Amino acid sequence: MMTVHEVSRISGVSIRALHHYDRIGLLPATAVSPSGYRLYDEAALERLQQILLFRELEFPLKEIRQILDSPGFDKSKALEQQIRLLELKKEHLENLIDFARGIKAIGVKYLNYLNFEAFDTGKIDEYAAQAKATWGKTEAYREYEKKSRGRTKEDELRLGEQMMDIFAAFGTIRDSDPSEPAALELVGKLKAHITENYYTCTDKILLSLGKMYAGGGDIASSIDQVGGEGTAVFAYKAIENFIQSQK
Repeated sequence: MMTVHEVSRISGVSIRALHHYDRIGLLPATAVSPSGYRLYDEAALERLQQILLFRELEFPLKEIRQILDSPGFDKSKALEQQIRLLELKKEHLENLIDFARGIKAIGVKYLNYLNFEAFDTGKIDEYAAQAKATWGKTEAYREYEKKSRGRTKEDELRLGEQMMDIFAAFGTIRDSDPSEPAALELVGKLKAHITENYYTCTDKILLSLGKMYAGGGDIASSIDQVGGEGTAVFAYKAIENFIQSQK
C-alpha cells in the first residue's frame, strides 16, 4: 500500500487532485489508515495510469469514470486505442512543428498564402468519438446494439445510403441560410432517421454528431462527397439552429 503523498510523488498528480478523484469516485482510495491517510494498492495505481492516459488525451473526468466503470471495458483494447490516439496526436504536433518552421523560414507576412491543415484535429476528434462509444457502452450504444441485432450487411448499407441521401439534400441548399425552414426540416429528418434505426438521438447527441460532421476526417469527406464541398459544415450549422429553435 502507498499513501496519497507517495502516489502523488511518483505520479506527478497533486494530492489535491487525488483527493478530488476519490470524492467523485474516479479513483477511490483502497483503504484508509488508522491515522486517516488514504492508501492505494497496485490495482488503484493501474487505474490511475489509465486515468492519466485518458487525461493526456483531454477526456473529461466524468467520461473517464464512465469508461473505466463500464462492464464492457476492455483494458487491452482501450490501450490499443489510446496508442492510436497518441499516434494521431503526435502526427498532429509534428505537422504543427513543420508548419511553424515554414512560417519562420518564409516569414509570417506570407501566412495568408499557406493553408491551415496543420491545425485540423478532425482525425483525432473522429477517432476519439468512435473510441468513446466503444469504451463507454453508453445507453445509446446499448440501444444501437439492440436495434442492429440481426441486420444483414445489405440492411446496414441501405440505412447508410438513406442517411447519405439526407446529406445530399443538405448539399442542394448549402448556399442558403442554415436557419431557414428547409434546412431545419432536413435536420428533423436526420434526427428521426438516427432515432428510428440506431439510437434515441437527443439534442445533445445530435449536436455532438454535428460537431463530428464538421470536424474534418473521413466522415466530413464522405458528406462533402455526396453533397458538395461545405455540406458537412452547413449541416452542423443547421443542427445548431434546429436545437436553438427547440428552446
